[in-house]
Amino acid sequence: MRMIGIGLGTALGMAASVMGAPLAAQPGEAGAATVHERLLTLDTHLDTPLHLMRPGWDIAERHDYVADNSQVDIPRMIEGGLDGGFFVIWTPQGELTEEGYGNAAAMAAVRQQMILAMIAANSDALEHARTADDAARIAAAGRRFVYQSIENSYPLGEDIGALQRFYDNGVRMVGPVHSASNQFADSATGEELWGGLSPLGRELIAEMNRLGIIPDGSHASDAAFDQMVELSATPIILSHSGPKAAHDHPRNIDDARIRRLAESGGVIAVNSIYLAPRSNSPEWQAMSRRFMEMFSESRETQDAFVRDLRALEAVTPREDADFEMFMASLMHLIDVAGVDHVAFGADWDGGGGVENMRDITALPMITARLLAAGHDESDLAKMWSGNVLRLLRAAEEHAASHGG
Repeated sequence: MRMIGIGLGTALGMAASVMGAPLAAQPGEAGAATVHERLLTLDTHLDTPLHLMRPGWDIAERHDYVADNSQVDIPRMIEGGLDGGFFVIWTPQGELTEEGYGNAAAMAAVRQQMILAMIAANSDALEHARTADDAARIAAAGRRFVYQSIENSYPLGEDIGALQRFYDNGVRMVGPVHSASNQFADSATGEELWGGLSPLGRELIAEMNRLGIIPDGSHASDAAFDQMVELSATPIILSHSGPKAAHDHPRNIDDARIRRLAESGGVIAVNSIYLAPRSNSPEWQAMSRRFMEMFSESRETQDAFVRDLRALEAVTPREDADFEMFMASLMHLIDVAGVDHVAFGADWDGGGGVENMRDITALPMITARLLAAGHDESDLAKMWSGNVLRLLRAAEEHAASHGG
């Protein structure tokens, strides 16, 4: 097993696993499971709405990652003790033209309606959450809470006011940019257009503050991140990011910025991607071009895509990372930012997951490891949901006090 040299004395002093083999039972595992079940657990970045586009895919049914490439559904939320999270309205980046904006706006509106339809069709198990207080109330009633977030504000075009409609329908977290720079900001993996936020991007942050939305700096360039921290009237979040100490990738963030985020009251939600170099072989490029086959009307085409994906992973993993590397990354974030500023956003259904942690049924292992490392239930309550709900509450209170 390959190790990463971050916080190893803390993170890997616990029992390690052999790559690909089942993890050994942790001391006090039964007690840890009980603690995990008591906690209010939240993930800040669930790309599961992508699967809602798949003909025949139903979130109420238990799926299998190996068979259909999905990582989140209601039965597995129950099994993994995930009480809810932010379901993502993601739009791929296109041309900065009126036509591009219009197409993206229509796509984003459809995806939001799919989330709302998912909730309505499963009202016995899911409930729409809009305020920070909703999470505990919904969980106490035995249902899973569904917040909404926007990943990539490209669909707003050049009309900041368009954010109001998404807010009215439930959006409470927004990231200005995704994997390519756009009209609002430079991307961590895109070209430099603005030196951070554009003038329109600065207006967007102010509009988020006015409405009561948490600004999300994941995918933003370092300069855009710096400006978001400086400009936002309330603390920002990195909804699915990791430390450069784990792997020096543009999507990861350096320790100085992690500390600045914490000092400003913000939160970083640990990702399970970009822990190691990613393969960009011709075979993986070809597989990426086939991605839309997963949404084919033909179940046979969907199944063939996933089978070929699994076969390629067996020969050349896209990212050779495992649970130990994820835990080392998490422990580093805790060491640098502190338990008041760490949360969980593994990028489930959006490329996340590592060996020995392939779907959300593995979440109790994280709690077990943190308890074994000496963190108490109070620490865990903050990281699993309290820190994020604090940010949402701050956004709500600022909006209320400033006429939002």
